[in-house]
Amino acid sequence: MMLLLASVVLVLSCNNKKTETPSEESKSEMQQKVEEYAYFDLNADLSKLSESELKLLPIFFEIGEIMDELFWEQTFGDKSILDTISDPWMKEFAMINYGPWDRLNEEKPFVPGFGERPAMANYYPKDITKEEFNAFVNPLKSSHYTILKRDENGSLKTVGYYEAYKQKLDRVCELLDKAIEIADNPSMKKYLIERKKSLQTNDYYPSDMAWMDLRDSNIDFVFGPIENYDDAFNSVKTSFEAFVLVKDVAASTKLAKFVQMLPQLQRELPCDQKYKTYVPGTSSDMNLYDVVFYGGDCNAGGKTIAINLPNDDKVQAEKGSRRFQLRNAMQAKFDKIMKPIGEIIIELSEQNNIKFDAFFWNVTFHEVAHGLGVKQTINGKGSVDDAMQTENTSWEEAKADIVGLNLVCNLIDKGEITDITIEEAITTYIVGLLRSVRFGASEAHGVANMMCYNYLFENGAFTRNGNGTYHINYDKAREAMNSWIALILKTQAEGDFNFASQYSKDHGTITPELQKDLDRINKSGIPRDIRFNQGLDVLGIE
Repeated sequence: MMLLLASVVLVLSCNNKKTETPSEESKSEMQQKVEEYAYFDLNADLSKLSESELKLLPIFFEIGEIMDELFWEQTFGDKSILDTISDPWMKEFAMINYGPWDRLNEEKPFVPGFGERPAMANYYPKDITKEEFNAFVNPLKSSHYTILKRDENGSLKTVGYYEAYKQKLDRVCELLDKAIEIADNPSMKKYLIERKKSLQTNDYYPSDMAWMDLRDSNIDFVFGPIENYDDAFNSVKTSFEAFVLVKDVAASTKLAKFVQMLPQLQRELPCDQKYKTYVPGTSSDMNLYDVVFYGGDCNAGGKTIAINLPNDDKVQAEKGSRRFQLRNAMQAKFDKIMKPIGEIIIELSEQNNIKFDAFFWNVTFHEVAHGLGVKQTINGKGSVDDAMQTENTSWEEAKADIVGLNLVCNLIDKGEITDITIEEAITTYIVGLLRSVRFGASEAHGVANMMCYNYLFENGAFTRNGNGTYHINYDKAREAMNSWIALILKTQAEGDFNFASQYSKDHGTITPELQKDLDRINKSGIPRDIRFNQGLDVLGIE
C-alpha cells in the first residue's frame, strides 16, 4: 500500500502558506477561523478516462452545484444571508459552514442576530414539538424524503422532496437526460436513468440497486438526498449532496479481496453470537478514488474522506454496499492535520507509529464496519435504526470506529494487511480521535468519538505523561477495544435506547483533562480541516 499511495501528488494552494504579514495578532477572529481550513486543489489523473467519461464530467459538476444549492435550502434557507454580511471573512466562514453556525465548534452562532441553531433545520416547522410530531398520524412523516410543513389551518402535513424542490430537481433531470444520452457504459446509463426516476418519485431503492452494479466505470457520481446528520430533531431527513470521483483501477483491484472476507470477519467479532447473526453481502466493493468535486452536505464544515453507501438496509442485505476511500482528501488531512497533532500529543518514542497507511486502513475499515454487526434487534423492537431513535447515528458511528480498528488488527494478525503493524494502527487511531474531537461533541460523529476516546482512556488503553503526552498500552488497548465492541453491539441488538441515551450523556462529552489537550493542539496553529479549490479549470478541462 505504501508504494500504491506514494504516487499521490498533492498540490496545496498558496493560500495555505503561512505569511509574515499581517501578523497573527492583527488578524480578526473571523480571518483566523477561515484560515483554520487549509486549501487543497481537487485534481486527478484523467488520462485513463474515455471520451464519454470526459464529456460527463461537466454535466456532473453542474448537477453537483444544484445539489449544493438544495442543501443550502434544506439546512438554512435563503442564501441571501451572504449579501447582508459586510465582513468578507465572516461571509467566507458562512459559506464554509453553509450558514451562521460553526459546524466544528458545537454549532455556535458567529453572525450577529442569530441564536442557537434550530434542531429541525428546514425539514420541519420551527415551532414543532416532539409531542406534536408523535401525535401526527401520517405514514410519511418519518420518510427520509419528505419535509413537514403547516397547511392553511396550521396543521402538519408532509411534502415529498420532488414537490418541495421541484424547480431545481426538474433542472437536474434535464441535465441527466443529456448525461444519459452521452453515457456509453451500460451500467452508468442505467444508474442515471434510475436516479432520475428516484428524484421524481422519492423512491431511491431502484437507483441504489442500479448504483450497486456500477463497477466497470472509471468515474462515479454519488448524488441526491443521502445522509441524515443535519436532522438534529429526528435523525431521519436526508440532505442533498454530490461527489464526483475518478477511480484508481489498479489500487481498487488490490482491495477487492477483502469483500469476500466479510462473512468471516463478521463471525469473528468479539461479542455474543446472538448479536452477530446478520450475514453481510459479498457483492459489495471497495475502491480507491480521487475526489474532484464536493457539494452540499459532504462539503459543510468537516470534509468526508470515505464513502459507505447506500444506507438502505434492504439494499445492503441484498447486495451489500460500496465503500470508497477518497485518497487525495485523506492524504491532505493526514499531512496537514493528523501528523502534526500526533507530534504534539503522542510521546516521542511512539511517534514513529503515526503512519498514513495506518490512517488509510483505519478509515477503510471504519466504512466496512458499518456493514457488519446487527441490523435488526433480537427482541422484537424492529430495526436497530428505529429502536435506537435519536441515539442511532452516534452509536452506529462509534461501532464503525472501534469495529474498524478491530478488523484492521485482525487482518494484520492474519497476514492480510502487511504494510503496517498493530502498534501503528492503534497509535494512528488514537491520534485520529483527537483530530475528530477538536470538532466538539455537538453532533453524532463528535459524540461517537468522545464515547470511544473515554472508553479507551477509562480502560487503560493510554495514559498521560507528566509533560502532557500520551503513552499507549497496546495490550490494554486491544482488550478495551474488544469489550467496547461487545457493549455497543449488545446495546444495538437489544435496541436499548434508554441505556444508550444515558451512556452517551455520561461518556459522550469532552472532559476537562481532554480540553486541556485540545487547547494545546488548537494553540499550535494546526488547521482544523480542509477546503477545496475545485472546478473544471482545476482539472484542466475547458
